Amino acid sequence: MSHSGKNITPGLGFGNLSIHDSSCEMNKPDFRELDLGSPVSPLRTRTTGLSTTTTTTSSSSSSSGSVSGQNRSNPVAKRPESSPNSHSGELSGSCETSPTAANRNLKACHSRSDSGSAHPLIYSGQHQSQSSVNSPPINVLPSGNICPLGKTLKTGMGLTANRNTRTDTLRSGSGHYGHGSIMRGGSNNVSTVSSCRSGGGVVMGPENAAGGKIHRGGACGGDAEELKRTGNDLYRKGCFADALTMYDRAIALAPGNAAYHSNRAAALTGLRRFWEAVKECEEAVRLDPNYWRAHQRLASLLIRLGQVEKARSHLYLPGLRPDQNELHKLQAVEKHLSKCTDARRVCDWKIVLREGEAAIAAGADFSPQLLMSRAEALLKLHQLEDAESSLSSIPKLEPPTVSCSQTQIFGMLSEAYTFFVQAQIEMAFGRFENAVTAAEKAGKIDPRNVEVAVLLNNVKLVARARTRGNDLFKSERFTEACAAYDEGLKLDPSNSVLYCNRAACWFMLGLWDRSVEDCNQALLIQPNYTKALLRRAASNNKLERWADAVRDYEVLRRELPDDNKVAESLFHAQVALKKSRGEEVYNMKFGGEVEEVSGLEQFRAAVSSPGVSIVHFKSASNSQCEQISPFMDTLCSRYPSINFLKVDIDESPAVANAENVRIVPTFKIYKNCSRVKEIVCPSREMLEHSVRHYSF
Repeated sequence: MSHSGKNITPGLGFGNLSIHDSSCEMNKPDFRELDLGSPVSPLRTRTTGLSTTTTTTSSSSSSSGSVSGQNRSNPVAKRPESSPNSHSGELSGSCETSPTAANRNLKACHSRSDSGSAHPLIYSGQHQSQSSVNSPPINVLPSGNICPLGKTLKTGMGLTANRNTRTDTLRSGSGHYGHGSIMRGGSNNVSTVSSCRSGGGVVMGPENAAGGKIHRGGACGGDAEELKRTGNDLYRKGCFADALTMYDRAIALAPGNAAYHSNRAAALTGLRRFWEAVKECEEAVRLDPNYWRAHQRLASLLIRLGQVEKARSHLYLPGLRPDQNELHKLQAVEKHLSKCTDARRVCDWKIVLREGEAAIAAGADFSPQLLMSRAEALLKLHQLEDAESSLSSIPKLEPPTVSCSQTQIFGMLSEAYTFFVQAQIEMAFGRFENAVTAAEKAGKIDPRNVEVAVLLNNVKLVARARTRGNDLFKSERFTEACAAYDEGLKLDPSNSVLYCNRAACWFMLGLWDRSVEDCNQALLIQPNYTKALLRRAASNNKLERWADAVRDYEVLRRELPDDNKVAESLFHAQVALKKSRGEEVYNMKFGGEVEEVSGLEQFRAAVSSPGVSIVHFKSASNSQCEQISPFMDTLCSRYPSINFLKVDIDESPAVANAENVRIVPTFKIYKNCSRVKEIVCPSREMLEHSVRHYSF
């Protein structure tokens, strides 16, 4: 029986032929005709210029017999590209998904004819006899032809009608053969129709262009495309973590697909894992150097990280116009960063702070180096608390990629600058060991930088001077300790810790004026330095500068409300100040318990005593009074310079009537025999706020 110029070999039988796409029924290819000489024919996608050409050949297998047929190429399917080297399914602003419609567009031309006048595509049931087969011409057997039982026909071994040699045949029986599985993946989007054994245990196919290996258990490149599309849908919904999982699985199936890596970078960016996103973009560019979208995404990430030079190299590609929004960001960040560099060179830290913040606002919002420059400027402007707060707010980043780690800021490697600033802040707060560690890290990263080398040397010398001074102070060799701290101050004249330590030496030597001077210097650098305030207040006490001592102790009481020693020192300073002004100070006492008042005369004597008195009018039957009464004991111990009184209006109605108290709990505050404030049913916070206000 003739068939399109080809003959079928007599005696060859045909079992049930079945072709099945195990990856996705929606993408199942239609076959025009079977290449009877090539049971497995790859579906190839070849990228040429700005279009993609897909060539499909049919595949078949037989349960009993060997068949050969004619190869025909399907029409070329072309898809317009929005940009050069655009990848299917790549996430852009709209997160577009490229269809795999090349398989769907093939028309089904399946037919069956006993006469052989049509193109028989699927044969089943009966043996065909009285037919001959003509071999394909020598050297034209399709490559990759897989013969029955796993044997491969070699060039020059075509089948002929009169050939007497043993022919290879598909195994006979009722087994179901020829389940197909479409494998897609790789940077060139190579797809392969693979054959499976009846058990479905092994999916056989050549290694694709992307380096994908033979997959077992039915997994295939089509699954990767489905995973990618699922990831795209999740990305559009803002489910970045779930989208990342889908892209990870797609990359596991097709690690050489640049679009998958670029999409993974988009998900990582959504999760604010920028360094990882940079690595994925670099991998996508490595796999496909002409991949325009990956270059643009990488440029955008590098701008956010403040790496303007690296960003420029990826933003400008030959023959392509850069994204205008990203270009404007790049230019703005570059301008502010240049001004910031010039200002730092002349130590104009206010301009450094302003231009650094402007660069961050312009687009470099995740640049650790610019955040570090802000912390350094605040440190130099003696805003230590703000500098430390900026340092702690800088996100913890994983080590940058090799390309990013070699970028520079202010003339030193970016990664070294991070440790450079950290060392200065640690030194300013007296954490000398941490400062040495950070400076050493900066020196290892950028050993040739002069600024880093000078800082490392100074930090080591200052730390050594401070350690020596502390040891001498413990040995009560106060004069020598002063000299040691002075050596450290020559190297670091803005170190508030060294000034405060030297002030302690002056105090022990009885040189209280010099102690106050060093404390003033320390507080000028670090205004809320508690130890410097304590030493200055104590020195002023020794110098009988009562007003200055009271002022410092009042600040310390706000900072240390539970410190009983500070409260007592404040009380005695206040008494001394009153005495120096000629005021009466008899019956003034420090601390005590809440005094219970039972009569009108006792009440009037108590509120007439010098200082501040706070009276709690209560009732034993009132639940609010029972809740707040214990808090009065706490306030009494926390503010020992105040007289705390309590009056039960049920037991002392005369006092309640004289003070016109109708609602409880009521609190009245008296200062120098005069009532200055009345609070009805206050909260604990409100009550303590008033007590604190009148305690100073």
